[in-house]
Amino acid sequence: MRLDNRYAQFDWAGTAVQPAPLLSPRLLLLNPNLADELGMSLSESQWRDLVSGHWLPSDMTPFAQVYAGHQFGGFSPQLGDGRAMLLGEVVAPDGQRWDLHLKGAGKTPYSRFGDGRAVLRSSLREYLASEAMHHLGIATTRALALVGSKEPVYREQVEPGAGLLRAAHSHLRFGHFEYFYYSGKTEHIPALLNYLIDTQWSDLDKDAAGYAALFERVVEKTATLIAQWQLVGFCHGVLNTDNMSMLGLTLDYGPYGFLDAYDPDHICNHSDHGGRYAYDQQPAVGYWNLQRLAQALSGVIDIEALQQALGKYEHQLMSAYSEGMRQKLGLTGWEDQDPALFRDMFTLMAAQAVDYSCWFRRLAGLTPSGEIPADVQILLSDAAAWADWFARYQTRLAQEGTPQAEKVRRMNAVNPKYILRNHLAQQAIEQAEQGDMSEADTLLMLLARPFDEQPEFNAYAMPAPAWAGSLSISCSS
Repeated sequence: MRLDNRYAQFDWAGTAVQPAPLLSPRLLLLNPNLADELGMSLSESQWRDLVSGHWLPSDMTPFAQVYAGHQFGGFSPQLGDGRAMLLGEVVAPDGQRWDLHLKGAGKTPYSRFGDGRAVLRSSLREYLASEAMHHLGIATTRALALVGSKEPVYREQVEPGAGLLRAAHSHLRFGHFEYFYYSGKTEHIPALLNYLIDTQWSDLDKDAAGYAALFERVVEKTATLIAQWQLVGFCHGVLNTDNMSMLGLTLDYGPYGFLDAYDPDHICNHSDHGGRYAYDQQPAVGYWNLQRLAQALSGVIDIEALQQALGKYEHQLMSAYSEGMRQKLGLTGWEDQDPALFRDMFTLMAAQAVDYSCWFRRLAGLTPSGEIPADVQILLSDAAAWADWFARYQTRLAQEGTPQAEKVRRMNAVNPKYILRNHLAQQAIEQAEQGDMSEADTLLMLLARPFDEQPEFNAYAMPAPAWAGSLSISCSS
């Protein structure tokens, strides 16, 4: 394991800390493929002790980062790693840099009134979700290892504690720059930008033009990321600026959720009473958050350059989304009627609460004869209402003339059969809390191949049962 702890040298950017050991730790999950990619060869006992805070390699320098953020629209001037810390920066055998970030490590100077701990429930949810997103091809932090503990942690109720070690090329957030801007310590902003250039984007120059190009890159990556979320039906739940990655990664999984029945107004976070972060609000919120970042960078990047970069957000997002939606419907080209075809489909889906993932996956079975497959019909409460739309869709497919087998192959390559629905995660959590990780292992196996048929596990690819609607996911999740 080769470490280069460059960020921890910025003593103005946080505080050196040490993890507080967890009681009676047990290694629950390990990501061996990712560990190999990072060049980390540890025994199971070393993984357990590392993630539980009982052991650190001598060249690790744990560091809690400070940042700020706009939370539900209101500005919080100081946040930071309140229950997490940067253990170190690994240089992998291929030369790529990775942060090792430990969640549930105990109190830091930024814990405010928190205990600095994580619970098994939320830690397992993040482990499952980050790996699911990775295998869907969506940029994300990764899960490296999960440890359970007998230590009681108090949330809405007493829950078992846990530690989660996650990895990402960087954990820099919009909120890092907001902290130094609003605290009047703007002299540190170029140093953070230079760090990002040195460690991630060495093709950029460390001057005003390079910083402008960096911001434009952040805009484009954020737009692409949110388009991918919308395409797969993913709701983040808490899109505060402190949860927005400078690398365009899906960051900080809390009250996330994948759509079951299609509802553009779906709110996955029980704590989001006003629906600020509803599914259909994510594109607008992404832009709003980028505006906050632009403000924080306005001292080092020309205002006109910031505005020009922001002006590319909508086009990038809509281009990525439109192209992705055509692929989901098995279309290869662009026609002027496509937006209306998409819009009318979603209107019908919302009116009949059609299961989002099942709809796109099963639609591949539609044949040139126009007969609606039985497994599609069962998703519709009123199939007759779809007659006109199906006729238009068939006509559109016929324009391209793609052979049926090729169309099915293409659609199945972008429409996942297996998605991390809330009820599946909940079942894995309940078993894990009883000491049984078999359901989590099954989910990880399925989510590593989300586009493959795997017919022996068809039960995991069905619409959510009725009881799933009662699940409540909040920020503490």
